[in-house]
Amino acid sequence: MTNVNLSDGEWKIMNTLWEREAATITELTAVLQGETGWDKHIIITMLNRMSKKGAVSWRTVGRAKQFYPVVSRNEVSIRETRGFLNKVYRGSIGMMVNAMVEDKALTQEDIAELYEILEQAEKGMLS
Repeated sequence: MTNVNLSDGEWKIMNTLWEREAATITELTAVLQGETGWDKHIIITMLNRMSKKGAVSWRTVGRAKQFYPVVSRNEVSIRETRGFLNKVYRGSIGMMVNAMVEDKALTQEDIAELYEILEQAEKGMLS
């Protein structure tokens, strides 16, 4: 499992790269500028930092650099989720779900989805 930690801004860039599979600085700027206000210089700085972290790499396509993710959304999400769970809920999934229940943040659809996930987990553990 990768050891990449992403800032909130880096998540925005990574989500765009995961959706598109690859993008140039110009393409990233066009997608993200309306949402974030970032110009190409900010995106270049963030891409350089993400490259040093091992999250992205690039190849030359024509005269442009095309950036692409080196890590999968799943592996980064799992690591981030574990970190959040440990930091906020001392590693307890039960405490987290209880907080969501107390806050009335779960819809009936969320509850049904959780039941289904737990049933699948239980089946996997019994096999």
